[in-house]
Amino acid sequence: MDRGLPDDHTAKAALELAVRAPSVRNTQPWRWRIGDRGVRLYLDPARALPSTDPDQRDLVLSCGAALHHLRIAFAALGWSAVVHRLPTPADPNHLASIELVRHRPTPQDIALSAAITRRRTDRRHFSSWPVPPGYLGLVTERAATLGAIVRQASDRSRDRLVDTLRLAAEQHAEDPEYQLESAEWSSGHGTPDGVPAGSTPRLRAGDESPPRALAGAQLVDEAHEPDFAELLVLGTAADDRVSRLCAGEALSAVLLTATNVGLATCVLTESLAIPVLRRRVRVGVLDDYGYPQAVIRIGWAPTSTEQLPITPRRAVEDVVDPFDTAGAAAC
Repeated sequence: MDRGLPDDHTAKAALELAVRAPSVRNTQPWRWRIGDRGVRLYLDPARALPSTDPDQRDLVLSCGAALHHLRIAFAALGWSAVVHRLPTPADPNHLASIELVRHRPTPQDIALSAAITRRRTDRRHFSSWPVPPGYLGLVTERAATLGAIVRQASDRSRDRLVDTLRLAAEQHAEDPEYQLESAEWSSGHGTPDGVPAGSTPRLRAGDESPPRALAGAQLVDEAHEPDFAELLVLGTAADDRVSRLCAGEALSAVLLTATNVGLATCVLTESLAIPVLRRRVRVGVLDDYGYPQAVIRIGWAPTSTEQLPITPRRAVEDVVDPFDTAGAAAC
């Protein structure tokens, strides 16, 4: 980059944290381009999941999470990101252009950046320790600053949500195309993408939010009690592409905030890919206001000595256009 903007080493360091963002099936559906004036984010349609995510909502959500990770990483490194979302109407896959200006890192920037490498998707049963209301209020507040709402499902709304999650699991279990796609994105042989068998527990009868049924699931869940996770629904006022991108940013803020205060999380989105079930969540949890974009399990991780494995990621060089690409000069 030009003098006065981050050098290539700083940009790469930020991108290495950005690609730690969670993504549907760990597809990592992002492409980055670095130019003299900033960074561009693109959705990579080659990593689409037509059976799991037919309208690419989850792909855009995943890219939004990576965008927020990038912003946090740059902020901790001394650069504030000015984001222009969907800046090219003729190219809907150009999701964002990011300009960078000097910035003094805040304690919050540093704390959230440090949380990026600690965050894991925890599909195990959570312990019975109650989540302090202040923690739930904090994640709700952080999401609100990014244009999203977070609603805790409780009492009857929780019952409706749990029923919806189970219905989705049953429908997917009977969908051969979904099952084939799931198998294709289940990695147990050292690939840098897909969901590792070592991060997924086996299905249990009666689970409120059944984990994905992956062949060869290897994660040991030692819990002998029901899952005590709180269930949050993250939604947006609109449901266009930019709203879904912002929802991904808000999702990242929720996950990193939770990690920073010691809570475990797991994102559930597949029930929302079925229109009739998504409508049930909109009405039953969001009171017919807003569009649900993600369900989040949040709580205290089980008291186990076993550490969750690090989910693999593709190398930055595999998802970033060369730093000296001529076409990237004007971001």
